[in-house]
Amino acid sequence: MALLLASSCAPKPEPVEYGADMCHFCKMSIVSRQHAAEAVTSKGKVYKFDATECLVHFLKEQNGTEYAYLLASDYERPGTLMPAESSTYLISPQMPSPMGAFLSAFSSPERAQAFQQEKGGEVLSWQQLQERLRE
Repeated sequence: MALLLASSCAPKPEPVEYGADMCHFCKMSIVSRQHAAEAVTSKGKVYKFDATECLVHFLKEQNGTEYAYLLASDYERPGTLMPAESSTYLISPQMPSPMGAFLSAFSSPERAQAFQQEKGGEVLSWQQLQERLRE
């Protein structure tokens, strides 16, 4: 019984309900399946965002909070969340995002670079993205 209770309290992501969920940071409705993001604390609190840039700005305001999951939508697989820390990001004026940062997440550097070849822009790691959005 104790094992069942412990496993039911484990932090886990929740599906984004597009058109119904609101962004925790900017309070806009989450509608873009290519740009949504999510953070889940180590205690299981789930925060949903309409864009990866909202997730990054939200994290800047947090002090000492530990996260079990930081997730970004895979641009090429709309509605699919992937680990934000291991994703690769493209900032390209040819690829609008909900909050105007022109930011999209990809599953690998190769996939981001393929879009960069076509659309231009700059490819960034998670760490580089956080530094860029702090400027």
